[in-house]
Amino acid sequence: MESVYIAIIIIWVFLFMYAVAGSIDFGAGFWAMYYRKRTDTKAASIANRYLSPSWEVTNVFLVLLVVALVGFFPGAAATLGTLMIVPICLVLFFLTIRSAFMVYSYTVQKYTNMLVIISGVTGLLIPALLISILPAAIGGFVETVGDRQYILLNQLFTSPTFYTHLGFGLSTELFLSSLLLSDYAREANSEETYHVYRKNAIILGPITLSFAVGAIFTLIPEAFWMFENMANEWLLFTLSLLAFAIGYSALWWPSKKVSVGQPRVAVLLIALQFGLASFAYGSAHMPYFLYPDVTLYDTFTNEIMFRSLLIGYGVGMAVLIPVFIWFWRLFMKDKRYLRKEAHH
Repeated sequence: MESVYIAIIIIWVFLFMYAVAGSIDFGAGFWAMYYRKRTDTKAASIANRYLSPSWEVTNVFLVLLVVALVGFFPGAAATLGTLMIVPICLVLFFLTIRSAFMVYSYTVQKYTNMLVIISGVTGLLIPALLISILPAAIGGFVETVGDRQYILLNQLFTSPTFYTHLGFGLSTELFLSSLLLSDYAREANSEETYHVYRKNAIILGPITLSFAVGAIFTLIPEAFWMFENMANEWLLFTLSLLAFAIGYSALWWPSKKVSVGQPRVAVLLIALQFGLASFAYGSAHMPYFLYPDVTLYDTFTNEIMFRSLLIGYGVGMAVLIPVFIWFWRLFMKDKRYLRKEAHH
């Protein structure tokens, strides 16, 4: 395999991990806000308990992603950074505000309610801003004048592709977070909360799938080259659809811990579905970062830097992966923490 494709697969792995972890993290923030005044359910408490230790880990994946992009593809980082400076700056601004409140609100109790609202609102705004980059990168919305490129905002904001991508991003965030929180509630032995999030996941599953199909077909008038390439990835998309069908059906499987449903199976299979679909989408986008002007080959670093980065990431992952596994097992399996917080 060419070095350039090894590099882009590494970036895709970090992007996928951040997309899943970020979707669950931001979605949990929204659910905590949505249920904050409900006294008939512990859904807000469960969401807040998930957020408390998890948001720092999510930001690690974002740092790894940005460093990998700048290291492996410095030319692309410069071009994309210039074109996407407004959404990127807004994302950083909202992340800074969200992180600041996460750090201080639990020590200063009077800000706790404000934290919940800010976490919920930014939990919707950040993914929306990030997903808005995808339609701009497929072509048709960027104009080159001399050596400068400009996003055609009027065309972008009136395009069905933009809104189907936006809807897909937001529904995916809420769907994945509902699945994970249902599993988290089950581990905490809070069956009532489990059923609240299971119901949300049941509603959001078909909505997410509909937006995904819509995002594909709205590409036809805007970026037919992308639609053709995606058609060539039919096997991955078929496997993705199969994983979704099995994962979604797991919400009705028999269970020993709760009255109905296997949320852990659903979470894993839906994450697999998302991984297959995003890999197929990324493959269809190759070899372009920004169609038709910026390709992988134009922006790739030199071989010496590539090998150094590869070694660095190999060593880093050898250290980080066991830590993440340990954190996840502690986070999801510590019965004292789960039950204490669930009944707090």
